[in-house]
Amino acid sequence: MDDPLSYILTLRDVRDRHREEVGGKGFALARMAQKGMNAPSALCVGAEAYRQFVKTTGMREQIWMALSRKPFEDMRWEEMWDISLRIRGMFLNTSMPVELHEALSRSLDAAFQGEAVVVRSSAPGEDSSKASFAGLHESYVNITGTEAILEHIKLVWASLWSDRALLYRQELGLDVEKTAMAVVIQSIVAGELSGVIFGQNPNDPSLAVIEAVYGLNQGLVDGTVAPDRWILDKKTGLVRSHHPAEREKVVVPATDGVRLEALAAEERSRPPLDQDKIARVFDLCLKAEKLFGSPQDVEWTFKDNAVFVLQSRPITTASSADSEDKRPWYLSLHRSFESLKALRKKIENQLIPRMVEEAQTLATVDLERLSDGQLAEETERRSAIYEQWVGVYWDEFIPMAHGIRLFGQVYNDAVRPEDPYEFMKLLGDDAMISVKRNRMLENLAAMIRGDHQLADALRAGKGSGQSNGFHTALDDFIDEFGDLTCGTDQCTQGRDAMINLLLEMAAREPAKASARPMALEALRHQFFSRFEGERITFATDLLDLGRASYRLRDDDNIYLGRVKAQRDRAVDEGKVRIKAEHRIESDDLKAEDVVRVLKDVHFVPEKTPLVKKEETRFEIRARQLVGQPAGPGIGKGKARVIDQLSDLMDFKAGEVLVCDAVDPNMTFVVPLSTGIVERRGGMLIHGAIIAREYGLACVTGVPEATKRIRTGDEVTVDGYLGIVVIHGAEQERGPRPE
Repeated sequence: MDDPLSYILTLRDVRDRHREEVGGKGFALARMAQKGMNAPSALCVGAEAYRQFVKTTGMREQIWMALSRKPFEDMRWEEMWDISLRIRGMFLNTSMPVELHEALSRSLDAAFQGEAVVVRSSAPGEDSSKASFAGLHESYVNITGTEAILEHIKLVWASLWSDRALLYRQELGLDVEKTAMAVVIQSIVAGELSGVIFGQNPNDPSLAVIEAVYGLNQGLVDGTVAPDRWILDKKTGLVRSHHPAEREKVVVPATDGVRLEALAAEERSRPPLDQDKIARVFDLCLKAEKLFGSPQDVEWTFKDNAVFVLQSRPITTASSADSEDKRPWYLSLHRSFESLKALRKKIENQLIPRMVEEAQTLATVDLERLSDGQLAEETERRSAIYEQWVGVYWDEFIPMAHGIRLFGQVYNDAVRPEDPYEFMKLLGDDAMISVKRNRMLENLAAMIRGDHQLADALRAGKGSGQSNGFHTALDDFIDEFGDLTCGTDQCTQGRDAMINLLLEMAAREPAKASARPMALEALRHQFFSRFEGERITFATDLLDLGRASYRLRDDDNIYLGRVKAQRDRAVDEGKVRIKAEHRIESDDLKAEDVVRVLKDVHFVPEKTPLVKKEETRFEIRARQLVGQPAGPGIGKGKARVIDQLSDLMDFKAGEVLVCDAVDPNMTFVVPLSTGIVERRGGMLIHGAIIAREYGLACVTGVPEATKRIRTGDEVTVDGYLGIVVIHGAEQERGPRPE
């Protein structure tokens, strides 16, 4: 901009040279307003304001440091969520520089004077013909007052670094370092009905599509309210078909933002649009397409029978078969409160009971009585059942984890804590299956700890003592959870290994989950004190949803593991027969290989080529590995690297658990450990969840953790900074240098 302090432009002042400064959304609105289209009054806060904010406050360097802990292209979604949460916390807790605050305040005061507004993202480069960030950055509806608008400008800036925005930039190959954000401040139009029109149906260019709801567009955008849909002829605008929705809810302005309420009875039976309004919306779309020279996705609303255009963006449907717009997947990373409540109900009342019943039914089949052909068919059937549930896991269970992120966002917005993960302390749940399992294990260990005769008998391999009901309790545990040697329940071959584990647990002081009732009560009070009236009910329901999401994040793998155990039971039975009857080494055979052999199909196992070992001399090993802090604390001890589940039974008290990823079925050794290191990253992965339950240091997202750390290495786990130190890892024997 000409004047560095002129951070704001009105729609009438925007020119072609300002396109990158005001972003795609701001530029499109300005063009439409200047051409006489009915757009609400608005101001564009240029990207220079963002650049000045991050430069003056030092946040630019902090953001860069957060993103530089690991190569961007190697990060998983969980790790990106962690980073985005930290960055968002920076924006929340960093005050706007005085000069910038005053410059923005003057323009906002003059333009809106207490009027309610919508604060919309408008990133430079978004909504172009090649890339659309529609829905990936945040917008906030019904914001009143200059200070509130300024705070929400910061939140829009922060959404530049949301996990879904980072993922999309990674997909498109955009330069993260050069990104910036403009913001549109738009007078709110509290429309009676709203929607979008797609000037070109992605599946059929000869058609256009209108979606409409009663009330504000927010319900349509976040998926809370299902829209009516009309398919139109692209040339004539005539309606080809109408697909009505179940009209039950409507999003309306509230004192603080928006709220969802029941739709009036007379509107439930009537579509939002009649023929006249359909024609006016179609005409609006044609004007936008003519103005911008390409098919448009136009958002609109009707207020007092006048139609307002709220924004317009190009439709970025792929023009070639080898190109694909993955925006819908990234948008799925965001779930609304209402949709998550419905998803929780489905998971708890339908999916989990079905999964449990399926596993129990499979467990009743006597596999030993089946012929080889019958066993092959049963193995195929179980493999198909398991794969079906894996699909359900990804489609239903994984999205439920977003209940955690939604609670975290609301908590951080309300409380503004220094630690952006403080909210996680409120989500711990003793009802988690893994916590219940560990509690039962600790009870068994306590029996041994309190009965020296029993302990001596178990060490001697006799274990016949029944003085305190130990063996009955152990049988009850195995009936419910299996014997732990295969990582799922229904295992029965490792009772001795389990007793050795219990002896190890009994030899140390009992581990206690990190429950601090008074501290947690203070956090709960701190959270709820930020809400009033009906918002307290919302906060209560949201905390309950967050806790359920947290619990299910750990439990879902255990339920899935029960189905997998039944698949594996059939595979293992097949391997036993193959080894005995066909004299084929079967340990490494996959399920499909087992089926082929049992069906008497010609099968030649792959031979592993012999690799000549090179003479070794030395290697340099890193002393310090960097990951993501996922469990506060410092842990020291010898490393125990877990390559396969059977390694867990050798775990010793005081060791550091090092693995690719802690499966919930593995967490029974966590009470024995002094820290956890994982290759996979994120605050929401299972190892991090269980580590926090026990107050253990945890670092996740450590590249090649199981290769760089070896069993027996002395390590220190710094869960505050996300650092793992390997002591004495200097020169050791390894590949000879060329």
